[in-house]
Order: sequence, then C-alpha cells, then structure tokens
Amino acid sequence: MYDKYFGEDKLHEECGVVGVYSSKPEIVSQLAYYGLFALQHRGQESAGIAVRCGGGIEYHKDMGLVAEVFDDKILGKLVGGMATGHVRYSTTGESLKMNAQPLVVKYRKGSLAISHNGNLTNTEALKDMLEDSGVIFQTSIDTEVIANLIARNFKGDMVKAVKNIMEVIKGAFALVIMTENELIGIRDAFGLRPLCIGKREDGYLLASESCAISAMGGEFIRDVEPGEIVVINDDGITSIPSDMFVRKKSCIFEFIYFARPDSNIDGLNVYQTRYNSGVELAKESPVEADLVFSVPDSGTPAAIGYAQQLGIPYGLGLIKNRYAKRTFIEPNQALREEGVKIKLSVLSEIVKDKRVVMIDDSIVRGTTSKRIVQMIKDAGAKEVHVRVASPPVKYSCFFGIDTPFRRFLIGASKSESEIQHFIDADSLHYLSPQGLLRATGLENGFCMACLDGDYPMAVPNYDVKGE
Repeated sequence: MYDKYFGEDKLHEECGVVGVYSSKPEIVSQLAYYGLFALQHRGQESAGIAVRCGGGIEYHKDMGLVAEVFDDKILGKLVGGMATGHVRYSTTGESLKMNAQPLVVKYRKGSLAISHNGNLTNTEALKDMLEDSGVIFQTSIDTEVIANLIARNFKGDMVKAVKNIMEVIKGAFALVIMTENELIGIRDAFGLRPLCIGKREDGYLLASESCAISAMGGEFIRDVEPGEIVVINDDGITSIPSDMFVRKKSCIFEFIYFARPDSNIDGLNVYQTRYNSGVELAKESPVEADLVFSVPDSGTPAAIGYAQQLGIPYGLGLIKNRYAKRTFIEPNQALREEGVKIKLSVLSEIVKDKRVVMIDDSIVRGTTSKRIVQMIKDAGAKEVHVRVASPPVKYSCFFGIDTPFRRFLIGASKSESEIQHFIDADSLHYLSPQGLLRATGLENGFCMACLDGDYPMAVPNYDVKGE
C-alpha cells in the first residue's frame, strides 16, 4: 500500500479550529462554517461542527472538504448558542471518519466537544497510563487522551481541570473546548500553534487564524498568549494567563507556508513577512534574469519582493490547477509523477528564450522541484534559477506538522550544490536563517526546529513516522 508521506513534496497542513459564542443561535453553525471554509488550507481530510443545542451537544462531521461535508439542511439542524469546528489533516491517528473532529464525549457531569490543532509528544505514555486504569479508547487521536484527562480531573470547575491537564500534556496544542455552559480557548505554553480572538456585536469568536475571524464577520482583537486560557460565557470573556515562564516559540512555517497571506499571527502580517523574505533573498543572491515568477501560491509574495528589489519583471510562469487532486492518492508512481503536470502547467510563451528565476517557499523532498525545472526547460527557458524563501528543511517536526522520514528530507542529506545538481537548476540559493529572521523583524521568538534541530522541548529520540 502506498504511504502518502512518501509522495508529497511539501510539509503538510496541520489543522484548523474555530469557536463561536453568540446571542443569535440561529446563525452559530453558519458562522462556524464560514470560519472553517476560510481555514480549509489547513486541512482537507475531514471537517466537523459541534453545537450546544438545549442541554446537550449536537454535531456533524465527515470525511471531505467543508463544502462537501455540510449543506443548508445539515447546518439548519445545528442550532445553539455555541459552536466549535475543525478541519483536519492527520498527524496523529489515521485518516478515518472516527478520527474526525470535534471530538464529542460524555462524562459524569455532562458533555464536551474538543477541537485540537497540534500534536502531543507524550501521547503514548499518557495513553498507557489511562488504559492501565481501565480507559477504553474509541479513536487513535491524541485529542481523546486530552478529553479523558479533562474528565478525570473535573471536580466541578472546568477551568481548574484544564489548568491541571496543561501541566501533564506535552507538545503543541491550540484547543477550543465547548461545554454546556462555556467556550474555552487554550494555547500551549510555547505558543507553537496559533489561536486568536475576535468579536462580533452578538458575541465572541476563536480561530486558528485571523482570516477566519474576518470570514465570520468579526473584528480581530488579539492572539491568545502562550499558555493562556480564555473563557467565554454569558458573563463575557475572561483571561487566565499562564503562570509558567517560557520563551515564545511560534512555528516559523506558519509564516513560510501554512497560514493564509491575509492572516496576522502574533503581531506579524503573513504576506509582509513572505514579501520581506523575497527582498532578503534578492540581497543574498541576486541574478541577472528576464523574468521572476513563483511556484504558486505561497511562493508568490516572496517572488514579488525578489523581483521588485532587483527591478526584474514579475509575471506568471506557472499556472496552478486548483481543482486537481493531491498527487499522493494516485495508485502508482508513474501516475503520481504525471500529477505534477496536472497540478501545474508552464506558460510556454512567457518563459521561452528567457532567463527565469523561480521562487518557491520551501523544498522538502526535491522531487517536485526537479520535475518543475524540467518542465520549464522543456518549454524553452534558456536558464532556470531557483531561489527558496526559507532555509533547507533538515529535521522532522513533532508538534503538528506532518513531515516525512528524515531520510527523505533532501536538505538533511545533500548540500546546496548537490541539491542544485539534483533538480538540474542553473543556480540555487536558500534564504539564510538570519535572512528569514530579518524578514520577520524579530531576532527570536520562533520554533525553527525543522530547520536547525533546536527543539524547544524534549522530543522522542526517534525520527518522526517511525525512522
């Protein structure tokens, strides 16, 4: 059986979460739908929405895109004052309907729904402990571990139970927890996974990215701080700050690739950061060329910055088919390779007889870059220079980003000159770590472990995905 982790040449999206608290119960599920639609880039395997209906929680979730899972009839049945929603790309647990979120569970004091973005690093140890005490698991996701820990720690005060489990679980997490009475947002102590707060006239919103706050008709207020617990109920919104002192370590790949360019995360605009990365690339590695273009879409802001810094025309050299299936679902290698041509096509009339610079946000395995360079040369380009708006990806992530075995990361085994030879580019340059930080305007505050191996906390001493 083909393993999807071997076939894709990008780091995979994580997950996206939303929360809605409104005095207009008839629109709550629709707002959650709009928020999830805006976060679709963060996960395309499954989608779900849970709503507090009366004294309980009703939900609907299934495999597929948001627009495939929900319609007006389904949303019309989900009426209540609170909702949480989730789009998933699996990092822990198989891609199955039973692992779709929100996870809705009943415990002795009621029901709760949990939407989780991230990945715990001590899941197995916690699961062993719970199973030894008689707990039976229905899914293979670490979110169920969190749910069981909350239920065991609940003694009448949900916030206290949440604070207790935050001292036990390790790793990266942004959580939206819905009980019958309140909506709770939580961000891990390092701020690895993003979560923000928005406001509408009729209530409050939570979301992985500010673009979802806008899609739900809200006003972005601020990011949830690392380790902070935010509680929303009929009394308004309350913040419980973290009593742990740790350095903020936002995931740098949110700014390189994952987040939508119109989002703001931890005070930084994603588009501007990517544009600045292109400017820094131009300063580090200028080249004489006739045209600059990107590998769409996340490389586009960097390509614009690179072109404007050097005064080279920017244009479209590659066209993306937004309706093409992901290449990893093809049944054999030959068809998977053809999948690159299905997803991307070259504008031959634009690149023919030109020296071109192709800007990409990152290179993970190198196989797709190699095929794209060949396609551009076959279209008649005289020279193809590749510039990458991030340093080489050399290490696996344990915090909610789906990376291949480390042995498949081309940056872990080959030098820049060897990668240039492998992809058959006329020149190649990766943005330096210093250039990337200059692009953000900050000297620190990021987790860059996939680039430099400096993990902010202890991680399993084996490579991700079983290496």
